[in-house]
Amino acid sequence: MKLAFIIDPIERLDPGHDTSVALMEAAQALGHEVWITQANLLSVGDGKAWALLEPVQLTPVQLVEGRWVAESRWFSVGDRVLQPLEAMDAVFMRTDPPVTVPYLYATYILDYIDPAKTLVINAPNGLRAANEKMYALQFKEAIPETIVSADKQVIRQFLEAKGAAILKPLGNKAGEGILFLDPSDRNFNSLIELSTLQARVPVMVQTYLPAAKEGDKRIILLNGEPIGSVNRIPTGKEFRGNMAVGGRVAQTEITQREREICAQLAPTLQRDGLIFVGIDVIGGYLTEVNVTSPTGIREIDRLDGTRLGYQVIEWVEKFRSENPA
Repeated sequence: MKLAFIIDPIERLDPGHDTSVALMEAAQALGHEVWITQANLLSVGDGKAWALLEPVQLTPVQLVEGRWVAESRWFSVGDRVLQPLEAMDAVFMRTDPPVTVPYLYATYILDYIDPAKTLVINAPNGLRAANEKMYALQFKEAIPETIVSADKQVIRQFLEAKGAAILKPLGNKAGEGILFLDPSDRNFNSLIELSTLQARVPVMVQTYLPAAKEGDKRIILLNGEPIGSVNRIPTGKEFRGNMAVGGRVAQTEITQREREICAQLAPTLQRDGLIFVGIDVIGGYLTEVNVTSPTGIREIDRLDGTRLGYQVIEWVEKFRSENPA
């Protein structure tokens, strides 16, 4: 197969952490051509989506004393070539959030890939539909009590009723801008004004889950099925467990309650073409559905001895064999 990965500049990626690199390594190891491009290198011509694509060769990371170790020169790229994306068997849209206007424009370009010829992971219409905070709201039985509002009084009433809450900007990533709200905090008004840009932008407010101290579990779903998980535990005085803010990772298992949550999500994810997804679960409650460039494979593989990237690529192989162009 020929596989294209739309990623951030490859030299900025961390081969020991980034899931995109794990997927590309797996594709290469399984004998497939691996090409890379960036969102700003996409175009439309003659009614088709095109990209300036570079072939890439990777030197896989090695697990040494419990951590991933990469060569100093872990990748090499060939000459850039303009190609129609429908010449690829699959295209992985792996540009990191936030979802900005240029990101949205890239998804519009991806709409011009013929789905009968090329599988896009994740589907551009699904990426547009699935704000990573708002998308979870449709699964009412799975989420904690939640409101979305820009109104200070509405947020105040919710906070006083719950005693403590977590505020999340709708468009941020990696824990950026998440606040712990305490009804006795004299900074409350200022915090809400800053977070909502003076009541112009809504935010998500969820009841605080004390189980967050024990970890924020990332579960990887492949076509709606859970294939692995890792627990992210806050460290020091930080209440957020995100790896990007220093949360430590620990081995974990997927509980029966979490499998039930995955089963609730599966039909909707499949409907929206969201094949590779990472959900966040705290204390048995779904808090987010990550669809843009979910991470966690490297950590899960390191702790569990798995090769989730291979599972993903093998799933694509099976899909292409059952749905030839």
